[in-house]
Order: sequence, then structure tokens, then C-alpha cells
Amino acid sequence: MELITPLLKNIGLDPDWTERLAILASIVVLLLVCFIAYLITRYLVLRILAFYIRNNRFSWDNYFLERKVFHRMCHLLPAVLLYTFSVAFGDLQQVIHRLASIYITIVVVFVIDAFLKALDDIYNSYEVARKKPIKAYLQGIKIFVVVVALIIIIARIIDKSPVLLLSGVGAMTAVVLLIFQDSILGFVAGIQLATNDMLRIGDRIEMPKHNADGTVVDISLTTVKVENFDQTITTIPTHALVKDSFRNWRSMIESGTRRIKRSVYIDVATIRFCTDEMLQQFRRIHLLTGYLDQRLAEINAYNQERNIDTDQPVNGRRLTNIGIFRIYIQNYLRAHPKLNQDMPRMVRQLSSNEHGLPIEIYAFAATADWADFETIQADIFDHIFAVAPHFGLRIFQTPGGHDLRALSDSIKQDGFLK
Repeated sequence: MELITPLLKNIGLDPDWTERLAILASIVVLLLVCFIAYLITRYLVLRILAFYIRNNRFSWDNYFLERKVFHRMCHLLPAVLLYTFSVAFGDLQQVIHRLASIYITIVVVFVIDAFLKALDDIYNSYEVARKKPIKAYLQGIKIFVVVVALIIIIARIIDKSPVLLLSGVGAMTAVVLLIFQDSILGFVAGIQLATNDMLRIGDRIEMPKHNADGTVVDISLTTVKVENFDQTITTIPTHALVKDSFRNWRSMIESGTRRIKRSVYIDVATIRFCTDEMLQQFRRIHLLTGYLDQRLAEINAYNQERNIDTDQPVNGRRLTNIGIFRIYIQNYLRAHPKLNQDMPRMVRQLSSNEHGLPIEIYAFAATADWADFETIQADIFDHIFAVAPHFGLRIFQTPGGHDLRALSDSIKQDGFLK
């Protein structure tokens, strides 16, 4: 402005107008310089930097370019120039000084935001990110930066020290806690989830209270996003995962196995002792030959030692069709190539009920893939349903319309129904 004022005075302008025009001209010149500085950094320096980043051997710096960290930093140079040369504007110095400092504060906030996003992208490129996501922590840092920036901006507007404003925060603690309640709860819950390794991105979880049944796709400061199997998204508050219970299927997936636990119901009216003809027929089944030879020898020795009259079926020890059927299923599962033979495996009877006698199959498929598991489980029970009649057993099912119609036709045919 000291250079412009003499030039305007030489023209012969009024002194008042001379000072005003000098200030205006100085502002225009400074804004022009700031704009040129922005163009140089944005279209020259940034392009050179981008060329170097894209062609070096490192990949992590590409994330800073993609998140536009350097693009936002280009706005700092004009603001710093405006802040530095604000002393040249006389009475307007304080106003320009405040506006420039506020602008610098806003730009710094955006730069830090882009930097933290790039940092999260770099971290997510490593496998450890699935086990220990840091997005919640970075969001906590963002909130802290924004709060500090707001305090600085307000302090510059009212021309007070930021320390003075911070001294009054204590009186507003209750209000602050109320406003940031979810963020504070989410931050604490995020620390608990990470410390106890309760949840990772990619985990399959079930949380019926929130209608969530799917894969975790995002863990943030306040929410956890779950992509359900119907492709819908369920958003769960982070603190709810600590407060409420949920089921995590991670250990099953990592083990490479999946549990089969299902029952078939046998009609108790078809359970009976085995006759010699039935035993001869069962001997021809490869999975039962060794068992029957050993078991029959043991039973015959027991009955002979005690002189038991075997003409009566209820005397002594005898094999039943349901017992042999259960052993057959055990041997069938033991020989199944798609079951994990190192995991627990059993075929057991449960308490009988109105649906018959439950025979429960408990085993583990040698895969955690859902589709493959369902195929293996279906094949096993297809075989069980098909083989049950060979043991003189009938699978129980509630009579349907066809059964009732057949019963009615039978009664009519026998002449019991007019």
C-alpha cells in the first residue's frame, strides 16, 4: 500500500479517496497474488508431485493422492499470504487477519480429514485391518479436531483467547456429554470390541434384536453395518454390541467345519426285535457285517451262560431294528468322506414325544461354506430317509390329506362306511 499511495497522490486525488483507493488496490493486488499462488501450486507443483507419486515404487502414497490431501493443501498458501500481508491494510488489518486465520483453520481441518481417510485406506490394505479396524479411533480424532477448530474459530470471531473459552467448557460438560453421548459410548465400545477381539470386519454375526443376520462390512465410531443375506443393510449402534448379546460365527469359519445337528423321528410302532431272517439280511450290509458278528457272538454267549429260554423274545438279550439302524448311521457317518472325522460325531436317541422317537445326528461337515454344507447335510438325510424302510422302520410324519383320503377309501372298501 505504501507504493500505491504516492502514485494516487500524484494523480491529484482527494486524500480521503487516495487512502481508500490505495487499500482497495492493495486488496485486489494481494488477492490476485494469492490466486496466482494457488494456480501455481494447484496446476504446476501438484502435477509434478502427482507424477512422482504415481511412478515411484511405493503404493501407500497413492492413497494421499486419491484422498486429495495435497489438493486441499494447495489452499493453504493463499491463506498464509493473506494472513502475512494483512498488516498492509491499516484499519482493515484485524478483519483480514481474523478472516485469514479462520480460513486457515478450516483448510487445516479438511486437510487432516483427508489425511486420516488416507491413513485408514493404507491400514485397510493390510490383513491386520480385518482383525483390528481403526476407523472408530480415527473418527474420534476427527471429532476432537473439529471441536478444537470450532473453539479457535469462535475465539477469533469474538476476539478472545481460546484458553478463555476452554475454561468455560467445564460448565458445559453436561451439555457436551448429552450432545456426544452416542459418540462417547461408541468410542468406549469400540475399544472394548477391539481389545477383546469380539468383532472384526468380515465376521458373520446374528443379532435377532436388531434383525441382523449377515456379514460385518463396516465398523465406525457410532455404528456397525451388517450386510444381511438378503442384501439389505442393518445398522447397529456400536455400544449395543457390548451391552446386548450376539452370535459370532467366526470360529466356525476359521475352523473350516460346520456342525450338523438334526433329528429324524421314527414311528415307535415300527420298533421291534430282530428275527433271524432280518439278521441274515442285515449281515449283507457291509457297514454292519463286523458289528453283527461281534455283537451276536457276545449276546449268544450271554444267553447260553445263563440258560435263557430264547423262544420267548422278551427273555435274555436281543438286537432291535432301531439299535442296528443307529449303529448303521454311526458307521455311515464314520465312512463319509465329507465329514470331519477329528470332530465329535454321534448318533443318539432323544426323549420320545408325540412325533415319535427322535434319532439325532451330530457331526461336523469338513467345510464352512454354506452351500456345500447344505448339500452334504441333505445327502446324509436323503440316505437316512431312504434306508430306514430296509430296517423295518418308518419315518414319522403328521397325516396329510392324501393319508386321510386313503384311509377313507380303505374303510369304504371294507364296508365299514356307508
